[in-house]
Amino acid sequence: MLKGVPQILSPELLKILCEMGHSDQIVIADGNFPTESIGKDCKVVRCDGHEIPKLLEAILKVFPLDTYIERPVKLMEVMTEDTVKTPIWDEYKTIISKYDNRGNEAIGTIDRFKFYDEAKDVYAIIATGEKALYANVILQKGVVVE
Repeated sequence: MLKGVPQILSPELLKILCEMGHSDQIVIADGNFPTESIGKDCKVVRCDGHEIPKLLEAILKVFPLDTYIERPVKLMEVMTEDTVKTPIWDEYKTIISKYDNRGNEAIGTIDRFKFYDEAKDVYAIIATGEKALYANVILQKGVVVE
């Protein structure tokens, strides 16, 4: 065990977060995301049974967001024909604001199919058991400055 590391971060996930370099991206995927097919050319970490807000909070404790781009956090836009509400995004905004002084300004949205295309080129995808719809997140890693 380690001191100060959130217990939800498995050794496998910690290793991946540590391996990632500046500008590398990681997807935190909801339970409906096609993780294995989209992630066939990257590392896939199974975190089934965990919800995204808890993982996001734990990851951002150890993972700096990129300050060299406007929006290092990307969410999947709701399709125009869907009437889905996304209250989970409010949770994300609260969490991100704790770890990045840009707050909501660090968050952008991208079209669903563009999100899938970007996800094919990420360093890793975390598969979760998140049930909220449109809960997928892409994070772009920054540099540690201390």
